[in-house]
Amino acid sequence: MNRTESSMDALRQAGDELADATVATLFERGEVAKFNALMRSVSTTGSPLPDGLPEVALEYLHVTSTPPAWVDWDEMEKARLFFIDNNVHISTALSFASMPACYVVPHVAKLLSATHSLQYPSKRMAETGQFTVYLIRPDAFEAGGRFIPAAQKVRLLHASIRHHLRREDRWDAGTLGTPICQEDMIGGQMFFSLLVLDTLHRLNIHMSVDGAEAYFYAWRVVGAMLGVDQDHAPVDLESARQFLDLYMARHMGPSQEGADLTRQLIDLYEDVVPGTFFDPIVSALIRHLIGDTCADWLDVPRTAWDTVVKTVPHLLGALEAIEDRSPVGAWALDRLGHLTSILELSSLTRGRVMHYSIPEQLKKDFGVSSALSRTRRWTPPAPTVAPG
Repeated sequence: MNRTESSMDALRQAGDELADATVATLFERGEVAKFNALMRSVSTTGSPLPDGLPEVALEYLHVTSTPPAWVDWDEMEKARLFFIDNNVHISTALSFASMPACYVVPHVAKLLSATHSLQYPSKRMAETGQFTVYLIRPDAFEAGGRFIPAAQKVRLLHASIRHHLRREDRWDAGTLGTPICQEDMIGGQMFFSLLVLDTLHRLNIHMSVDGAEAYFYAWRVVGAMLGVDQDHAPVDLESARQFLDLYMARHMGPSQEGADLTRQLIDLYEDVVPGTFFDPIVSALIRHLIGDTCADWLDVPRTAWDTVVKTVPHLLGALEAIEDRSPVGAWALDRLGHLTSILELSSLTRGRVMHYSIPEQLKKDFGVSSALSRTRRWTPPAPTVAPG
């Protein structure tokens, strides 16, 4: 799929028609609080919907209650095994590469600052982590799974942010585009898929071609369920590279909001790690994964650990070798990764389940080893030159 500036400009103005219309109707009829209250009891697929839901909400929930008809479930199972096999590495990539990449896009950083509490950054990270945990469960799309209701609510949340920013005249759509537009939603999908794969490669994590492609495919499914227009979303890793390169060339740069959000991210993980001796490794890891230019834009401090952290890929490569050659070693590392991910999510959520709901206004306080083959090691698609 060839990308041009004009095609990206069109995506810049497009939102999510279904979710936007649903949210607009709920607000027009004063039914948002009622909808949120009733939906708090709906957290799993197949749960009976509570009485009293507005008709427009019932229609939305019905239309979005199943994954796309084109889903290849064998590919999704490959993706699930890839998640399990690399869970701690994926968590690292999401936390220290994908989130800072969001912050290096000034208008995205501006939106995050406008719609999330600056005093509770862990909520944003916890919601992302919990959403991913729901996705990788074997029952994610079956009765009793939590992923589909979470996706339905996140999609409405995005629509409500668009609604508020437009209504309250707090967003210059002419300059910044529609808030959480199609271009940004696809960009976010690339941050959580291709950029994660790039980061794992940078960390010297051994990935098979099948595993990398399946991981990207899973986020295509996620994007579709979050309202991404599939006529414009990249369908493979080559077109994903083209989109991400052009997106970043169009938008990345320094901003005060990006620097502030990064400082909060660093503080958050320094608080999670006991003591203070290892605190500088957080900044060093971010700098290593996103590069010096982006790190400087985000005011990531330079530390004595900047050189030390460059040895991490060698250490991880050695651990990968143990995992490849020893079934016992593979089991032990899988358990360690699982426990680490659970501990991190528990620390971020303070042991609570995160609930997604439509904000009534934008207030300050809203704020197992893989069976996949390890042959044919995956390498990233080459960078592209942005077309004129």
